[in-house]
Amino acid sequence: MEESSLTVAPSILNGDNYETWAVRMTVHLQALDVWEAAEENYEVPSLEANPNVAQMKLHKERKTRKAKAKACLFAAVSPSIFIKIMKIDLGTEIWEYLKEGYKGDERIKNMQVMNLIREFEMKKMKESDAVKIYATQLLSIADKVRLLGKEFSNEKIVQKILVTLPEKYEATISSLENSNDLSTINLTELLHSLEAMEQRRLMR
Repeated sequence: MEESSLTVAPSILNGDNYETWAVRMTVHLQALDVWEAAEENYEVPSLEANPNVAQMKLHKERKTRKAKAKACLFAAVSPSIFIKIMKIDLGTEIWEYLKEGYKGDERIKNMQVMNLIREFEMKKMKESDAVKIYATQLLSIADKVRLLGKEFSNEKIVQKILVTLPEKYEATISSLENSNDLSTINLTELLHSLEAMEQRRLMR
């Protein structure tokens, strides 16, 4: 991978998006083969006298990985956060500082989850909404809850869709009830059936 890619961060940490940023940043560092230098403060021993080429290469690689990890983290934070971390020497210490400073405590996370679940429960599908758009809105809320470390099953989304569908979908639901056990239908099957009905209505 080209050196220039080190400066292209997958997202910028601005203080409010730690959970998603940390997931993306972990994969980014792994892809660049420098995750070890952010996760573990390993020692780079001094070269012994008369090292061979392989030893010199390994020594340089391990030192360079530390610098690359630090460069990646510097490139992935907002200017205001960079000021706070720019004098920290090690990538591992920067990673821990960001984790402790921006991950948020359990009480805050629980409040965020409660707000998201309230938003989920209040969602209703309008007559003019497409099934795909409505399902995407519900999945987006579910994904945010999961990123906060809480369980949120697709079965909840299936149940939500079934009880909030407008009347025009009643015939489709009745048909599904006759051919399937709605308590076991998965999200993909449900969406395919509803979207197929939408397509048939549009073609009339």
